[in-house]
Amino acid sequence: MKIYFWILILAFGSSRAQTPDFVKNELDSYVKKGLKQWDLPGLAIVIVKDGKVVISKGFGVKDIETKSPVDENTHFFIASNTKLFTGTALAWLAYQKKLNLNDPISKYYPEYRLYDSLSTLQVSIRDMLSHRIGTKTFQGDFTFWNTSLTREEIMGKMKLLKPTGVFRQDYGYCNSCFLTAGQIIPKVTNDSWEQFVEKNIVAPLGITQTFVASNGVRNKTNNMAVPYTTSFTGKLQRVPDDNWDNLGPAASIVSNVKDLTKWLLMQLDSGRLAGKQILPWPVIQTTRDVQIVTHSRKSGYLPMHFTGYGLGLFAGDYNGKQLFWHTGGAAGMVSNVCFVPEENLGIAILTNNDNQSFFEALRYMVLDAYLGVPKTDRSEFFYRPFADGEKKQAQEIANWEKIAGKANPPLPLEAFTGKFSNPIYGNITITGLPKNQLEIRFEHHPELIATLQYLSEKEWLIRFNNIEYGIYKVPFEQNGSRITGFELKVNDFIEYDTYLFTKQSN
Repeated sequence: MKIYFWILILAFGSSRAQTPDFVKNELDSYVKKGLKQWDLPGLAIVIVKDGKVVISKGFGVKDIETKSPVDENTHFFIASNTKLFTGTALAWLAYQKKLNLNDPISKYYPEYRLYDSLSTLQVSIRDMLSHRIGTKTFQGDFTFWNTSLTREEIMGKMKLLKPTGVFRQDYGYCNSCFLTAGQIIPKVTNDSWEQFVEKNIVAPLGITQTFVASNGVRNKTNNMAVPYTTSFTGKLQRVPDDNWDNLGPAASIVSNVKDLTKWLLMQLDSGRLAGKQILPWPVIQTTRDVQIVTHSRKSGYLPMHFTGYGLGLFAGDYNGKQLFWHTGGAAGMVSNVCFVPEENLGIAILTNNDNQSFFEALRYMVLDAYLGVPKTDRSEFFYRPFADGEKKQAQEIANWEKIAGKANPPLPLEAFTGKFSNPIYGNITITGLPKNQLEIRFEHHPELIATLQYLSEKEWLIRFNNIEYGIYKVPFEQNGSRITGFELKVNDFIEYDTYLFTKQSN
């Protein structure tokens, strides 16, 4: 009896020891400090370990006006964490022999085109799910993000995206690729992407508070976080909800940490949840198989050496363990979902300020604690360069604003007005305003308006009615006394590339 008693004591002590001191005793204070430092209104986190929930709770507020607290049921846009749901759906259809991941897109959409004919013939479902068509990261996203374009219209415009990399060799994160892959689902099942994911993944998992389509989500829940940003102004501002069901398979799911707990537990138990097989294990394996290498050099600040991309998630090493993860970025909200099968560890973190890296710092703190990495304050490490960058940007904008509108443009205001066109985006219309200002209306962004004030030489200061798009110095192209074009810049969070709009003759 005494031996049995001591075995119980040792076992109990061992299970307690599995929860690191950081998680047991420091996490709450660390999060509260991080919320303040990063001007982050609220955060929800879940940690699962060995099939059990270690923590599932909210911190801070979902709305800075009402002060309503975040809890484990608070909804957030999970944005690109949607991608693993899409990759899983297609891997399952491949497992069922309803399609082959190497099927060319043209098998289902004969009219589909990429920029060059060879890529058009070869591009497959697998290519789309692993971001390897050769385009740059976010290429085309200004045209696609929060616009009135349909899914079919977005797919049609992909032939205009000129790649800078090599097909199947160079990685470039591509939201329109995931849309295209998701659009194969109705071709083989007669269900929309939304219907298939809901019936075959969401409902069987019992994640009853998750919405596959995000448009109008505030009419479906009274516990939705409000999106905020501090970008470009340094002040916390509410921003509009994303309206991007047209990119649904890439980004549209809305969820909470209560529901994501089941998603993590299923990932960590070979497709099972509470002993029930939800997804076949080979389907889970297929999503995790690396299709393209994204980095192969040792990280300078993390215990990582290699990273790659599977079918909707990243894979890499972390202090000798295999790690799978994805992040999600919506207007005013960023998130991450992460799991370490060898340690039976899963983490999800959802936040409602998009201009911060605390959501990543916290994830690394939890990983470090469980995987035996020497303790480093990841938040402080990330914050120093962030604060420097914010200070530099604020000074740059302040310098522009000192001279904006003080001088007269080099040509009459009418020379700058009219219809301008870009082959990928389409049309914008520039009209004159009092005090030598200009206003831009966008063909595919009906609610977006930009105003321009003259700076000097050919440059103007552009501001958008939605701060997510940024504040920038932008040039007009001039040929003698004639304006020939305008170069548009938006927030890198949306797209890195600028858009040259050519003035159309009246």
